[in-house]
Amino acid sequence: MSMDIINPMRNNPPGILLLRSIRGNDWSLTTYRYMVLLTTFIAYTAYHASRKPSSIVKSVLDPDPNNNSNRILPWPVGDLFIGKEVMVTNTSIDAGRFRKNKGWEPFNGEDGTSKLGEIDVAFLACYSIGMYVAGHLGDRLDLRLFLTTGMIGSGIFVVLFGMGYFWNIHVFWFYLVMQMVAGLFQATGWPSVVAVIGNWFGKRKRGLIMGIWNAHTSVGNISGSLLAASVLDYGWGWSFILPGAFIILGGILVYMFLAAYPEDVGFSGLNGSPVEAATLVDDVETQISKDGMAGDGENTDPRFTSGIRRSVGLLEACLIPGVIPFALCLFFAKLVAYTFLYWLPFYLSHTAIEGQYMSVKSAGNLSTLFDVGGIVGGILAGYISDRLKARAITAASFMYAAIPAMLLYRSYGNMSKAINIVLMMIAGLFVNGPYALITTAVSADLGTHSSLRGDSRALATVTAIIDGTGSIGAALGPLLTGFLSTKSWDAVFLMLMVGAFTAGLLLSHLVVIEVKEKFSKQMLNRHKDLAGPASQPLLSERR
Repeated sequence: MSMDIINPMRNNPPGILLLRSIRGNDWSLTTYRYMVLLTTFIAYTAYHASRKPSSIVKSVLDPDPNNNSNRILPWPVGDLFIGKEVMVTNTSIDAGRFRKNKGWEPFNGEDGTSKLGEIDVAFLACYSIGMYVAGHLGDRLDLRLFLTTGMIGSGIFVVLFGMGYFWNIHVFWFYLVMQMVAGLFQATGWPSVVAVIGNWFGKRKRGLIMGIWNAHTSVGNISGSLLAASVLDYGWGWSFILPGAFIILGGILVYMFLAAYPEDVGFSGLNGSPVEAATLVDDVETQISKDGMAGDGENTDPRFTSGIRRSVGLLEACLIPGVIPFALCLFFAKLVAYTFLYWLPFYLSHTAIEGQYMSVKSAGNLSTLFDVGGIVGGILAGYISDRLKARAITAASFMYAAIPAMLLYRSYGNMSKAINIVLMMIAGLFVNGPYALITTAVSADLGTHSSLRGDSRALATVTAIIDGTGSIGAALGPLLTGFLSTKSWDAVFLMLMVGAFTAGLLLSHLVVIEVKEKFSKQMLNRHKDLAGPASQPLLSERR
């Protein structure tokens, strides 16, 4: 069987071919890496931006009758904090039904909050189920085409959800189905982008690189909030159409410019196997010669090096040491993180700060600062785990620190706007830090684990197992919040703190292993230091 038959779809992205023809020469390996980082960053920013509108419009679909807002300019163009207003200030804008504080049927009844929770859980349940399938397919199909299909499909169904406003649809199942199908398409994103990064980067400084790169999650949440809030005055449907168009354009960008594999652009031997990638790419500036300069010289055809690797099954990937503990930890970490993602704007619009309730738009604006803290947390967690060489210790420490951070936010966040912002950002730092670390550096580490013996492709599969399990928790958190918030927000925060504690507890075994390794290395180094003077003459004689 020829190598072209083994991997028939692998080719250069058309955008890169166009740039090559214009430039007249090819890029260096480092330039390609920057290009991959930028393209995947934009791609997953678009994924998260398209998930944010539902949290922004919650208080519009199911409004508080005592709270109304009608400012036109969103933050950062207008004010960050927009107070309660009584009248519509600009009748030239289509105010729609939600302007009259009546909400949008079927979400404006007594069970409206619960229905919004059901919409969230339907999306996240399909997302988590689709994640397992998507990860398995991602290790078999061309990642560029797979990612492009997922992004364009996601955008179409996000737009269709928003069209329910213009088509005057008030049937619950329509919105439920749109979210479910969108969730399936969204599942293509994370396993694919992590696998692409794993194909191009080794383990050296992986935590820091991926911590910085993972800022796309928070940037996507922020940009999605701002996009959705900026057009909210024109009708809530636009709050879905704009982010939906963004992810469709991102899909086109991926198709044009993403080199998913080094072999696609002629770097033979760079990613012949996960283990090789981890060892050969330690130096980010290392230049790998093209077409025949790597390996043992037997098979240097780029298509051959990527085509012969077998994909790992779900059961085999689950048996990789560390996969199950981190997957279970992420279940509770994402339960906490996604509860904030989907319900923080709603919580802010229903909580008095300095005795004043803020508008829906202001709540959406303010909630973005939680993700600003998350950006810092992701980078900090990655940097600390690289320095300590201890992923589990870092993740568990952040989860435990999130407990007092959330308690302080709930207890004192209503005292003033400044205190609310500071405590929200601190909570975002500790909540999103371990979530970012586990879904990026940890997944990539385990996907290139030594137990795979270098003959398997498991990056997307391992990422899917870990993030798919986490996404089940992500579905459960918002669902429980929909019910608990009708009773008491204290109950919601209690659930979040228990979740954070459980997440840290699940890593206890791995933490003990890492601590033992640290002590054993210290003891070994002490023995070497003591034996150093005696062994020095022998070293001199050998030289």
